[in-house]
Amino acid sequence: MEQFKKFVKSIGLPRLIITSFLLVLIITATFLDIPLSGLITDMLIRFGMNSVLVLAMVPAIQSGIGLNFALPVGIVCGLIGALVSIEFKLSGFTGLWISLIVAIPLAIIAGYVYGLMLNKVKGQEMTVGTYVGFSIVSVMCIFWLVAPFKSPELIWAYGGNGLRVTVSLESSIDKILNDFLSFTIRGVTIPTGLIGFFFLCALIYWLFSISKKGASMKVAGSNEGFAKSNGINVDRERILGTILSTVLASIGIILYSQSFGFLQLYNAPLYSALPAVAAILIGGATLKKASIVHVIIGTLLFQSLLVVSLPVINILSEGSMSEIIRIIVSNGIILYALTRNTGGEQV
Repeated sequence: MEQFKKFVKSIGLPRLIITSFLLVLIITATFLDIPLSGLITDMLIRFGMNSVLVLAMVPAIQSGIGLNFALPVGIVCGLIGALVSIEFKLSGFTGLWISLIVAIPLAIIAGYVYGLMLNKVKGQEMTVGTYVGFSIVSVMCIFWLVAPFKSPELIWAYGGNGLRVTVSLESSIDKILNDFLSFTIRGVTIPTGLIGFFFLCALIYWLFSISKKGASMKVAGSNEGFAKSNGINVDRERILGTILSTVLASIGIILYSQSFGFLQLYNAPLYSALPAVAAILIGGATLKKASIVHVIIGTLLFQSLLVVSLPVINILSEGSMSEIIRIIVSNGIILYALTRNTGGEQV
């Protein structure tokens, strides 16, 4: 019994429950003759397309501002970058790089301004972040209506004002990373470029985190008094973490959109922070500590559960009940994750 308690503590109760539920769903899917190869392919794709958005939580937590509920601040910067590449009719990797080149400087500026704001409201970062995230989405709804884009792919088809609610990426960067160096093993398609891009971002951030500057940021986030006694400017490190989180969010939405095949504007980014927050908490992160390992575990568990539950629910239920149950499952996972302040031993 003692060994079992140690096992549960090492893994973390949230991760153990989610993993057990996922295994039950996979076994059920097998009995229902749902092709596992298709499910595994979808798991890998969903992992890749959401992973950088979850990674954006790591610098925010490590710098001491907590969970970044203002993820839409970075997301709208990424959307602007993608829109610019479409406006200039750029496609393939050229369109992808230009999207990133436009989005990242915008995210740096937005992250810096947001970081200054958070330094004025210490102790209330997550509450303020939620309002900032909602507010920026509302402000950008006005921007999408008056933005000076002229491409027929972006504006309404019959002379309406503003950009479309959903913009297709078919002629620009649709699945450019998904298809890059992808291969199939026994019916399972491995999106090499998509997953590789996440690991590249993770590697770059890991190299930063083990540098002197990264270590200073983590010290400032974990123990403000100790950091000040060692001459570390805590406010500056918090701003750095906010900038990094915002930049990763802008990169993450471009990665997500090219995999999804569409840009979603207006109110679409409103609740984008919740799945990322849920994933990092399920992965084992706390409000003070987070790592890339937590990102990988949490994103894989959270997205896999959503992928497997949908076809199983569709078969076991009828009519509109499947959609209702899917919403209950997905939001139930998010709610459960948000009630956890620790997911297991730190790794």
